[in-house]
Amino acid sequence: MKLSSNSLRDGAPIDREFAAGDAQGFAPDRNPHLAWSEVPDGVRSFALVCVDPDVPTVPDTVGRTDMTIPRDQPRCDFVHWVMADIAPDVRELAAGSCSDGFVVKGKAYPAGPAGSRQGLNDFTGWFAGNPDMAGAYLGYDGPYPPFNDERLHRYFFRVFALDVATLDLPTPFTAGDLHRAMQGHVLAEATLHGTYTLNPAL
Repeated sequence: MKLSSNSLRDGAPIDREFAAGDAQGFAPDRNPHLAWSEVPDGVRSFALVCVDPDVPTVPDTVGRTDMTIPRDQPRCDFVHWVMADIAPDVRELAAGSCSDGFVVKGKAYPAGPAGSRQGLNDFTGWFAGNPDMAGAYLGYDGPYPPFNDERLHRYFFRVFALDVATLDLPTPFTAGDLHRAMQGHVLAEATLHGTYTLNPAL
């Protein structure tokens, strides 16, 4: 299976159009175009995940003007998008079709292909302690890395071809729930990634 995009070039910088934030604050936060091909026989649905594996693990170092986040600080995953039960005849998602703007406290009913379900992204946990921002962040919310991070962040978009029409998932669900539900049902997968930074030194 192959994954391609009119919005992203594999390994290249992501345009601010597809980011949640830039140097001025919130960015357009549109989902990028994605298309998949060379799909295996027997596909009954698709699932999608977007993850940044370069997120700092020491929250107190984030967003500070008196220091930078060391490149070698241990990192963890941050989920930007998770979608399940995409119909087997769907082969692409148009740019902006699932997200077209950042919504404070999260999108309650994010758009998506008919019958699909979108899960919680990790802005849900990130903003949990902020009463002005806390909420259930469903669907796509794009890159918004710390401006003081020495590391260039990577964003991996992965599409999975599955042999089941629907997955057994809670409401709402997370990427962890999705990965557990997909075990033993993945026929093929495809990946592409882009990069993004708000550190002017990078």
